[in-house]
Amino acid sequence: MFTALVLASAVVVAACSSAPAGKSGGEGEARSENPPAASLGPPPAMRVVTTGLDHAWDMVWGPDNFIWVTERVGKRVTRINPADGAKTTAVTVPDAADGSHGQQGMLGLAFGDRVAYLAYSYNTAQPPTNENLRGKIVRFTYDQAAGTLRDPVDVITNLPASPDHNAGRLLLGPDRKLYYSIGDQGHNQFKNACLPIRAQDTPTAAQVAAKDWSTYQGKILRLNPDGTVPADNPTIRGVRSHVFSYGHRNPQGLTFGPGGRLFSDEHGPKSDDEINLVKGGKNYGWPFVAGFRDNQSYWYANWSAAPNCAGLEYDDYDIPAGVPHGPHELEWNDPDYTEPLKTIYTVPTGHNFKDEACGENLDLCWPSIAPSSLVYFPADKAPNPALANALLATSLKNGALYVLKLSQDGNWVNGDIVQLFRTRNRYRAVTVSPDRTKVYITTDSEGLAGPGSGSQSGELDNPGALLEFALAVPGK
Repeated sequence: MFTALVLASAVVVAACSSAPAGKSGGEGEARSENPPAASLGPPPAMRVVTTGLDHAWDMVWGPDNFIWVTERVGKRVTRINPADGAKTTAVTVPDAADGSHGQQGMLGLAFGDRVAYLAYSYNTAQPPTNENLRGKIVRFTYDQAAGTLRDPVDVITNLPASPDHNAGRLLLGPDRKLYYSIGDQGHNQFKNACLPIRAQDTPTAAQVAAKDWSTYQGKILRLNPDGTVPADNPTIRGVRSHVFSYGHRNPQGLTFGPGGRLFSDEHGPKSDDEINLVKGGKNYGWPFVAGFRDNQSYWYANWSAAPNCAGLEYDDYDIPAGVPHGPHELEWNDPDYTEPLKTIYTVPTGHNFKDEACGENLDLCWPSIAPSSLVYFPADKAPNPALANALLATSLKNGALYVLKLSQDGNWVNGDIVQLFRTRNRYRAVTVSPDRTKVYITTDSEGLAGPGSGSQSGELDNPGALLEFALAVPGK
C-alpha cells in the first residue's frame, strides 16, 4: 500500500446547514471553493494511547521522545510514553488558576536547551473574592534523568488573562525567541459584553516602561527567553514592545513553517475562522474585520460602547438598536492590515445562523471549525503528497484534522481543504512523531462533538484521551 490514511469523501461542516469549504483571494472577493471527493487508501487504525487526561491543553514531543501534555484542571504537566501510554507527572503547579471552567489554568509548553517554558493563568484575588486572572510564562529546569521540571523562574508576569479567549499557545522559534498568543479575553460578548475589545490597542512607551501589559489582549508576543523586549521587535505606532502582531481574536494555534515563517489559526465569531501568515508589525483586523475584508456576514457590533450596556441582555444574533456598529469591513482600513491566507468558512450576508434543525446547540452548526492547534508537516519524509508541506489544524467542533497545503515558498495556501481522522471528539492539540509516521491528537475531557460526515452531535467517543493515527511509509 502507498499509504494508510484516508481523506474524507466530502467536507461537511454541519448536518443542518451547508457552507463553503474555504476562501482564498483578495480584498472584497467572495469566492469559495468546494473540495472534490478524495480518497488515498483505507482509513488508518486509531490507537488510544492513554485516557484520563484532565482537560489537556497543549502537547509537545519532548526531547526524551515522550509526549508532554499540559492539563488545565490537573494543574500539571504529564509525560506520556507513546509506546504504552504510561504516564508520569513532570511538575504540578499549585498556583495555576482553577481550570475546571472556561479556558484558564495550564496553557502552553515549549522546550529549550535543558529548560522548558510553561504558560498559565493565575488568580491574584483571594477567596472568596471574585477571580482576578493574570497570565505568566515561567522557565523550568528540565531534569532529563528524572523526567521532571524543577526550579521555576518567572520570565514575565501580569499578562492579560480571562476565563475566555486566552489563546495560550507558546513556541520557541528558530530565532530562539519565545512566541506567545493572547486572545481578546472574550470581551464584547456574553457575560463580558460590556468590556471593550482591545485587540487594536497598542502600548505606549510609558506603559512598556512601567511593565503595564494591559494592551496585550488580542496579540501575538515575541520575547527574549529572559522576558525582555527583543531589540529587533517591530516598532508599532512609534513604540517597540513585546507585541509582534495585533488585531487577533483567539489565535489558539501557532507553528513555524518553511523559511521560519510563523502561521496561526484563529477562531472566528460565527464564521471566518482564519489561517494567517503572521508577520511582524502587522494588523489582522479584529474586531473590525472577521476573515477577509469583504462585507460578508459580519459587521462589528460594539456592545461595550452602548450607553446602557449593563441593562441589555446579550444576544448573539439580533443586535438591539442601542448597540452601535463600527464601520463596515470595506469602510475600515489600516496601513498595517494583512489579509488571512484562508478562511474556514466564509458565507454570504444573510446566512442563517439560527437554523432550527440544529436544535439547542446552534453554534455546532455555524460555518466554522473552532481551530484549536496548528502544526507544520514538512515535505521531507511525508508519507503522502497530501501531507507534504502542509499545515494541520485540529477542530474542536468537528472532530477532524484539517489539512491545508502550502505553496512551495510557504506564502499561500493552495487548493482545497481536506479532512483526516474524523471521529466524534473535540480535538484539542496535535503533534507529529519525529519520523513523520504517526500523528497524535489529544481530545477534550467534556463537551459535544459537532455533526457532519455521518456523525451526529453527542457525547464524546474518547474524552480526555491521547489518540494515535499511524501513517504508512511509501513502499512498506
